[in-house]
Amino acid sequence: MSVKPIRLLGDPVLRTPADPVVTFDKELRNLVKDLQETLVNEGGAGLAAPQIGVGLRLFAFDVDDVVDYLINPELTFPDEEEQDGPEGCLSIPGIYVDTKRRMNVVAKGVNMYGDPVRLVGAGLLSRCVQHETDHLDGVLFIDRLDREARKDAMKQIRAAEWYNPDAPPTVKVSPHSGKGT
Repeated sequence: MSVKPIRLLGDPVLRTPADPVVTFDKELRNLVKDLQETLVNEGGAGLAAPQIGVGLRLFAFDVDDVVDYLINPELTFPDEEEQDGPEGCLSIPGIYVDTKRRMNVVAKGVNMYGDPVRLVGAGLLSRCVQHETDHLDGVLFIDRLDREARKDAMKQIRAAEWYNPDAPPTVKVSPHSGKGT
């Protein structure tokens, strides 16, 4: 297990929908540990497998000192309540923009052995689960912004030290509802 490099905006893996996990073996358990170690090292709230170059549907999270993961997540929302607050991404470092998300989420998936798990989250955990599940669908948080906010975010991105004009980012309109997700 080891800390892996984070893929940055412009890398095509971030725009490619991830495949479901179907093999639950030692390699998958190592991948979960790599995600968790990389996330803790980077100090983020969440990290999806595509962000380290692996096109599989799993992510790790570190919210309220709980480091965990979810494989093959499916999200539902128990209500219509929303939150609007700053959101960032390890693949878009240093950029934080107010982004609407649902306040509450229920995520069903499996653990690294294929056993069913259920995660209920509110606030930051809900935001994180939605953000990371978006990564698994090839969607970035900047895709959820309205036109003006997205324009401002792209201006900040182009000015960022890490930005690579030879690998320009693709920005698209989210395929998900504009109300949270």
